[in-house]
Amino acid sequence: MTHIGTLREKALHAALKQWYQQPGDMVEHPVDGYVIDLVRDDLLIEIQTTGFAGMKKKVSKLLAEGHRIRIVHPIAVERTIVKVGEDGTIISRRRSPKHGAVTDIFTQLISFPGLVVAADLEVDVVLTDEEEYRTHSPGKAWRRNGWVIHERRLQKVLGSALLTSGAELIDLLPSQIPETFTTADLAARLGRPRRTAQQMAYCLRSANLIEPSGKQGNAIKYRRTH
Repeated sequence: MTHIGTLREKALHAALKQWYQQPGDMVEHPVDGYVIDLVRDDLLIEIQTTGFAGMKKKVSKLLAEGHRIRIVHPIAVERTIVKVGEDGTIISRRRSPKHGAVTDIFTQLISFPGLVVAADLEVDVVLTDEEEYRTHSPGKAWRRNGWVIHERRLQKVLGSALLTSGAELIDLLPSQIPETFTTADLAARLGRPRRTAQQMAYCLRSANLIEPSGKQGNAIKYRRTH
């Protein structure tokens, strides 16, 4: 078995910041009481590898101060799950059957749906191939039988989607979606879980990009506003 030593924390964040950085960018630069990952001219770039809830206050304040902000968030299209023993040795390695998609970004945007179409807020969805390291911790992560995600490591960037406006968000609706649709319709055509479709609809509705248009049974039907 291969020994990997002590796993570093936040390796994915560090790798993405290095990949995203351009000559002239200021790194870990203070702006209005916050430390920003990258400052590129008048653009503040924040690498956010976890949920957006914890950065709501920061983003809201910086937007209110007139700053342009770009949130860079990775979504793993390909993932290798690596289980690591207590002594740091690799026990197993397998490819995950789950594949992320750009529309999974709504799982994060639901933390501040009112800001998703703010003029000075951009979201760059980076599609990645990652290694996900897990260590065993009995009593935790019961859905994974006690295997806790310890670290994610970037293997390759496969693509990206820069979302800068409501038009680009609404374009994430599948082209074959009916004129009026439910979240069940949306989930089926996206090939994503119903919960993701519900989060997408909630964000688009909060941004006035879609609106209710009657009901189908107990399900709300939506339509584009433009």
